[in-house]
Amino acid sequence: MSEYQYYEFLAIDRPLTDQQQAEVRALSTRAHITATSFTNEYHWGDFRGDPSSMVERYYDAHLYLANWGTHRVMLRLPKAVLNLKQAERYCVGDQVSAWSSGEHLILDFTSEAEEEYWEDDVERSLSAIAGIRAELAAGDLRPLYLAWLSAYGTWEHEEDAFDYEEEDELEPPVPPGLRSLSAPQRALADFLRLDNDLLAAAAEASRPTQPVQQDRKALAAWIGVLPAKRKDALLLRVVEGDAASVRWELLGEFGGETTEQEVETGRTVAELLDIAAARRHAREQQEAAQRAEEQARREQERRQARELHLSRLAQDLEAAWNRVEDSIGTRKPREYDQAVNLLRDLHALAIRDEHAGTFTRRLTHLRERHQGKPSLIKRLDDAGLTAE
Repeated sequence: MSEYQYYEFLAIDRPLTDQQQAEVRALSTRAHITATSFTNEYHWGDFRGDPSSMVERYYDAHLYLANWGTHRVMLRLPKAVLNLKQAERYCVGDQVSAWSSGEHLILDFTSEAEEEYWEDDVERSLSAIAGIRAELAAGDLRPLYLAWLSAYGTWEHEEDAFDYEEEDELEPPVPPGLRSLSAPQRALADFLRLDNDLLAAAAEASRPTQPVQQDRKALAAWIGVLPAKRKDALLLRVVEGDAASVRWELLGEFGGETTEQEVETGRTVAELLDIAAARRHAREQQEAAQRAEEQARREQERRQARELHLSRLAQDLEAAWNRVEDSIGTRKPREYDQAVNLLRDLHALAIRDEHAGTFTRRLTHLRERHQGKPSLIKRLDDAGLTAE
């Protein structure tokens, strides 16, 4: 396969200005650039820009694909809605990283694997994944945990992915709701190639999520006591195009005390991988048993259908032999095949009903009468209908 790379950037909270669009256009003359997006494909050569810098300066989300197996997604959020120290608990080497840039926090998730096949439409994943920004801003840390889990999951198919001492690394706090991922979280897990058995193993320690009902009156009362200077600053940010960040910031402050607590499990990476391997083995055994049961059921149905067919054939053997003669009499290859198939059924019926001798005599006479038809005789020989 020839080289292929795909770059996509999205500006979600505010569009790029004309000046900013001109700056990113200088990095690629072939990219499709709008006020809210940047996309480009490379079948040769490479992108001159630095994706990290572009996210720091312009864009809220970035997706990168390469046909040698790299999947990368980057997200930018206001620092006010996600604490860097909180995010760093889920960082893993180069696979999951986080850093501050100005007023923003940058998250960088990468999955490396040798591609056995190219997934259709994987380039369209960013629009679905980008929804995790709002979830993170609302205090939902499942996306960070999924990225951490996916990083260590590479150990199952790449022996040298980590040093062995990392087997004793403790997992970070397990957020609630891993048994019921949102659509953006499912898209992220799929993009990062998170193994479903490993996810199920991790979810054993995850509490169910509880629906949060926002009390509009309580929210209004809380906003009402905010200092006037703070309100003025927030309104100015809204007018300047930072409405999404303002909303996240306020909702995070208002609901911060009600955020569900994560679980500290004390499980190590090795323990998680062992649990996943045990689940996988049990699942594969169950699936194999189900396949064997299904195969046995189909075989039983086939035998029953075969027995019914032979019983119906036995009701009028002469009519069946006449159909054989009629098919042979057409001298057409397709009709010869039908005659041979019917003779096979008659042979099976003769064995079942213990009149094989009668069948053999009739077959011998048939071959003698039609020995001048080499195509027919060859078909009979190939089918084992030799009358011996």
